[in-house]
Amino acid sequence: MEARLNLMTNPVSAKVIKHLIAAGQALMDTTLPAATRQLVMLRASQINGCAGCIDMHTKEAVAAGETAVRLNLVAAWREAKVFTEAERAALELTEQGTRIADAAGGVSDAVWANAAKHYDEDQLAALVAQIALINAFNRKNVITQQPAGDYQVGQYH
Repeated sequence: MEARLNLMTNPVSAKVIKHLIAAGQALMDTTLPAATRQLVMLRASQINGCAGCIDMHTKEAVAAGETAVRLNLVAAWREAKVFTEAERAALELTEQGTRIADAAGGVSDAVWANAAKHYDEDQLAALVAQIALINAFNRKNVITQQPAGDYQVGQYH
Protein backbone atom coordinates (compact mmCIF):
# COMPACT_ATOMS: atom_id res chain seq x y z
CA MET A 1 0.00 0.00 0.00
CA GLU A 2 1.30 3.42 -0.93
CA ALA A 3 0.30 6.52 0.97
CA ARG A 4 -1.47 9.24 -0.98
CA LEU A 5 0.84 11.84 0.55
CA ASN A 6 4.03 11.58 2.56
CA LEU A 7 3.05 13.44 5.71
CA MET A 8 6.64 13.72 6.94
CA THR A 9 8.26 15.07 3.77
CA ASN A 10 5.58 17.40 2.46
CA PRO A 11 6.58 20.81 3.91
CA VAL A 12 3.06 21.88 4.89
CA SER A 13 2.13 18.57 6.44
CA ALA A 14 5.50 18.18 8.17
CA LYS A 15 5.11 21.60 9.81
CA VAL A 16 1.65 20.72 11.12
CA ILE A 17 2.76 17.29 12.32
CA LYS A 18 5.71 18.86 14.15
CA HIS A 19 3.23 20.89 16.20
CA LEU A 20 0.93 17.91 16.78
CA ILE A 21 3.91 15.88 18.03
CA ALA A 22 4.88 18.77 20.33
CA ALA A 23 1.34 18.79 21.73
CA GLY A 24 1.65 15.06 22.39
CA GLN A 25 4.95 15.62 24.17
CA ALA A 26 3.29 18.24 26.39
CA LEU A 27 0.64 15.69 27.37
CA MET A 28 3.38 13.30 28.49
CA ASP A 29 4.26 15.84 31.19
CA THR A 30 0.78 15.79 32.77
CA THR A 31 -0.42 13.65 35.67
CA LEU A 32 -2.78 11.69 33.43
CA PRO A 33 -1.44 8.13 33.72
CA ALA A 34 0.64 7.02 30.74
CA ALA A 35 -1.30 3.73 30.55
CA THR A 36 -4.56 5.66 30.30
CA ARG A 37 -3.16 7.84 27.52
CA GLN A 38 -2.10 4.76 25.54
CA LEU A 39 -5.46 3.03 26.02
CA VAL A 40 -7.29 6.18 24.90
CA MET A 41 -5.10 6.55 21.81
CA LEU A 42 -5.53 2.89 20.92
CA ARG A 43 -9.32 2.93 21.35
CA ALA A 44 -9.86 6.09 19.30
CA SER A 45 -7.57 4.70 16.60
CA GLN A 46 -9.58 1.46 16.51
CA ILE A 47 -12.83 3.39 16.12
CA ASN A 48 -11.36 5.54 13.35
CA GLY A 49 -9.73 2.61 11.56
CA CYS A 50 -6.27 4.18 11.75
CA ALA A 51 -3.88 1.26 11.23
CA GLY A 52 -0.77 3.44 11.64
CA CYS A 53 -1.85 4.70 15.05
CA ILE A 54 -3.00 1.25 16.15
CA ASP A 55 0.44 -0.07 15.21
CA MET A 56 2.22 2.78 16.97
CA HIS A 57 0.25 2.86 20.20
CA THR A 58 0.14 -0.91 20.60
CA LYS A 59 3.93 -1.06 20.29
CA GLU A 60 4.47 1.97 22.56
CA ALA A 61 2.14 0.46 25.17
CA VAL A 62 3.98 -2.88 25.11
CA ALA A 63 7.31 -1.08 25.47
CA ALA A 64 5.89 0.76 28.49
CA GLY A 65 4.91 -2.55 30.12
CA GLU A 66 1.28 -2.91 29.07
CA THR A 67 0.04 -6.50 28.88
CA ALA A 68 -1.12 -8.26 25.74
CA VAL A 69 -4.36 -9.23 27.48
CA ARG A 70 -5.34 -5.62 28.15
CA LEU A 71 -4.33 -4.47 24.68
CA ASN A 72 -6.27 -7.29 23.06
CA LEU A 73 -9.37 -6.39 25.07
CA VAL A 74 -9.44 -2.62 24.49
CA ALA A 75 -11.95 -2.98 21.65
CA ALA A 76 -14.27 -4.90 24.00
CA TRP A 77 -13.45 -3.03 27.22
CA ARG A 78 -17.02 -3.06 28.53
CA GLU A 79 -16.97 -6.84 28.88
CA ALA A 80 -13.37 -7.09 30.10
CA LYS A 81 -12.45 -7.30 33.78
CA VAL A 82 -8.88 -6.03 33.27
CA PHE A 83 -9.54 -2.27 33.30
CA THR A 84 -9.91 -0.01 36.33
CA GLU A 85 -13.03 2.08 36.83
CA ALA A 86 -10.96 5.18 35.96
CA GLU A 87 -9.76 3.58 32.72
CA ARG A 88 -13.32 2.60 31.87
CA ALA A 89 -14.43 6.19 32.38
CA ALA A 90 -11.61 7.41 30.11
CA LEU A 91 -12.48 4.84 27.44
CA GLU A 92 -16.16 5.83 27.51
CA LEU A 93 -15.22 9.52 27.21
CA THR A 94 -12.93 8.59 24.33
CA GLU A 95 -15.67 6.74 22.50
CA GLN A 96 -18.21 9.52 22.86
CA GLY A 97 -15.61 12.19 22.07
CA THR A 98 -14.53 10.30 18.97
CA ARG A 99 -18.05 9.49 17.76
CA ILE A 100 -19.43 13.02 18.11
CA ALA A 101 -21.27 12.79 14.79
CA ASP A 102 -23.02 9.62 15.93
CA ALA A 103 -24.53 11.21 19.03
CA ALA A 104 -26.62 14.34 18.59
CA GLY A 105 -25.76 15.53 22.08
CA GLY A 106 -22.02 14.88 21.88
CA VAL A 107 -20.52 13.72 25.17
CA SER A 108 -23.26 13.06 27.71
CA ASP A 109 -23.31 14.70 31.14
CA ALA A 110 -23.26 11.24 32.74
CA VAL A 111 -20.08 10.23 30.91
CA TRP A 112 -18.42 13.53 31.80
CA ALA A 113 -19.47 13.23 35.46
CA ASN A 114 -18.11 9.69 35.61
CA ALA A 115 -14.76 10.81 34.22
CA ALA A 116 -14.72 13.72 36.68
CA LYS A 117 -15.09 11.24 39.57
CA HIS A 118 -11.76 9.66 38.62
CA TYR A 119 -9.68 12.53 37.25
CA ASP A 120 -8.94 16.00 38.59
CA GLU A 121 -9.42 19.09 36.43
CA ASP A 122 -5.87 19.05 35.02
CA GLN A 123 -6.15 15.35 34.18
CA LEU A 124 -9.53 15.96 32.52
CA ALA A 125 -7.98 18.75 30.47
CA ALA A 126 -5.19 16.37 29.44
CA LEU A 127 -7.68 13.61 28.66
CA VAL A 128 -9.79 15.89 26.45
CA ALA A 129 -6.65 17.16 24.68
CA GLN A 130 -5.40 13.59 24.17
CA ILE A 131 -8.71 12.52 22.65
CA ALA A 132 -8.75 15.53 20.33
CA LEU A 133 -5.10 15.07 19.37
CA ILE A 134 -5.33 11.37 18.53
CA ASN A 135 -8.43 12.05 16.46
CA ALA A 136 -6.45 14.65 14.48
CA PHE A 137 -3.63 12.16 13.87
CA ASN A 138 -6.14 9.44 12.93
CA ARG A 139 -7.85 11.65 10.39
CA LYS A 140 -4.59 12.74 8.75
CA ASN A 141 -3.49 9.11 8.44
CA VAL A 142 -6.81 7.68 7.26
CA ILE A 143 -7.41 10.42 4.67
CA THR A 144 -3.94 9.92 3.19
CA GLN A 145 -4.02 6.10 3.57
CA GLN A 146 -0.83 5.80 5.60
CA PRO A 147 0.39 2.19 5.69
CA ALA A 148 1.08 0.42 8.97
CA GLY A 149 3.29 -2.26 10.39
CA ASP A 150 6.79 -0.83 10.36
CA TYR A 151 6.58 1.61 13.28
CA GLN A 152 9.55 1.41 15.67
CA VAL A 153 9.11 2.32 19.35
CA GLY A 154 10.23 5.89 19.97
CA GLN A 155 10.29 6.73 16.28
CA TYR A 156 8.55 10.11 16.74
CA HIS A 157 9.91 11.12 20.15
